[in-house]
Amino acid sequence: MNDAVRLIADQVRSRVRRDGVDLSTRGELAHQYVHDELRRYSERALGGSLPLISDEVRAAREIVASLTGFGALQPYLDDPGVEEIWINAPSRVFIARDGVPELTATVLTDADVRDLVERMLQSSGRRVDLSSPFVDASLPDGSRLHVVIPDITQRHWAVNIRKFTKQIRDLNQLVALGSLTQQAAEFLRMCVLGGQNILVAGATQSGKTTLLNALLSVARQNERIVTVEETFELDLSARDVVSMQCRQPSLEGTGEISLRRLIKEALRMRPDRLVVGEVREAESLDLLIALNSGLPGMCSIHANGARDALAKLSTLPLLAGRNIDASFVVPTVAGCIDIVVQCELDRHGRRRVSEIIAPSGNITGGVIEASPIFDSRNGVLEPTGGHPTKLAKFRAAGLDPAIVLRQGAA
Repeated sequence: MNDAVRLIADQVRSRVRRDGVDLSTRGELAHQYVHDELRRYSERALGGSLPLISDEVRAAREIVASLTGFGALQPYLDDPGVEEIWINAPSRVFIARDGVPELTATVLTDADVRDLVERMLQSSGRRVDLSSPFVDASLPDGSRLHVVIPDITQRHWAVNIRKFTKQIRDLNQLVALGSLTQQAAEFLRMCVLGGQNILVAGATQSGKTTLLNALLSVARQNERIVTVEETFELDLSARDVVSMQCRQPSLEGTGEISLRRLIKEALRMRPDRLVVGEVREAESLDLLIALNSGLPGMCSIHANGARDALAKLSTLPLLAGRNIDASFVVPTVAGCIDIVVQCELDRHGRRRVSEIIAPSGNITGGVIEASPIFDSRNGVLEPTGGHPTKLAKFRAAGLDPAIVLRQGAA
């Protein structure tokens, strides 16, 4: 932001303080204030006392963004083609389009970065300081913010914003984008309607949350869905939904609400389906116990492949304590998880489903058996000819997955 723009922005802030208004919720008034101050500045500049502004429209946009949005980052947040923004240093601001990163021309100062983070955290009630050098939070539009500060980072604040997009809302849109085939979408639709417990796996930025949202969009309207997450990312259009997120401890070290606590609380809320945004640690045990009670559920997990996801879910609960061992966990995972969907982000930035498997419930040599239902061949998701062997839930819902799977074999 150049000196002229900074001066006008300061003038607007002074007027805001005098008038006692809040521009963050009054966009039209913000534009009016900026227009008024920009006109006054231009009149003085024409008299020769101040430098002229070459592009007044751009200047007005920058000033409004600094007052009501997130300053120099606001154009990237407004650009639907930008899916992620990250700051390694004030002069190293990156964005990603279609999974491909690029270094921007945006240059900030350390003070700019701190000010942006403080404004982003304002609505979340979360904080970042020396006693709590990491923070995860949701922006008002649902985008996810992650910040790390020195001395955890070497010198500068590291900021990452994973934008929330409302463009992809259902499985049909994923089919149109080429993320999965129509046949695979119909199979997954039947899995949701049949109350299958679905594990969505993949690497970071592979589209796990987007797929969870799309899967939940086909749930029956009378279902009560309860979601629990570290920070809010899921955005469901369901009629009956309760969303909960974790809470950081206070400055006194009290008041923390963990994912494990949220899963237990969710079970008291009469859910028809439990959704855990992502399992990383001991909360996986509480999820398995919930699913083992007959409650349909979904969750995501970081994994290199569908079978790796099963192995990881069989290991994470061991973090819950010494009294938990594999003799309980592995059979529980085998019996609870019905479908595993693997997502991937390829080198061209395309997100797609690369594999769908169905655990049989049996264990051989400590390894959970699973039938491949769909697999990628030459980059195309195709049916393997395999079928789910756990059919009780499908039958109870009056569904037969073989009908969908036979279509590909014909």
